[in-house]
Amino acid sequence: MLRKILEFDYRASSHLRLPNTRSVLRSVMVFFAHSGDSWFWLAALFLIWLLDKGEWHTRAALMTTGILGLAVLVLIIKFTVRRRRPAGEWGKIYRNTDPHSFPSGHAARAILLAVLALGLGPLWFGILLLIWAPLVALARVALGVHYLSDIVVGLILGLLAGLGMLALCPWLIQTFPIIF
Repeated sequence: MLRKILEFDYRASSHLRLPNTRSVLRSVMVFFAHSGDSWFWLAALFLIWLLDKGEWHTRAALMTTGILGLAVLVLIIKFTVRRRRPAGEWGKIYRNTDPHSFPSGHAARAILLAVLALGLGPLWFGILLLIWAPLVALARVALGVHYLSDIVVGLILGLLAGLGMLALCPWLIQTFPIIF
């Protein structure tokens, strides 16, 4: 049964993979694939946290907390499962720093951020990230650094982490007011 699921996963993933040729679509996918990088989000959120002392300060701290907590969970799963990334050339930095593909940290992080943005507001930001998140996830498969199942599980994990984080927000804000 597991073999049949994995075979389907390989076939479906290969159908979604873009050829390794220059094209506008491939360039767009590269943009979306990188837009979900944790260093980018952590740097941007840190700047917002430093510069704003209002609602965005709190949002940035909560999103950063969510990203860091989720990263720990994703890494534990990755180093337990140890599924190798699909063969390919694109994404050498990902392949060198993290050879494991299951689950997708980018997909998990993207949907976590979308859920948090929808829950914390403003609505326009949540909608924007809700549109962006599946594009990040799809780009990871299209560029060959993940299988479709890595993305699906990453999205589910990020969704659950985002909902859990929203439930924890009042407690975090009250317990650690200096941060939030």
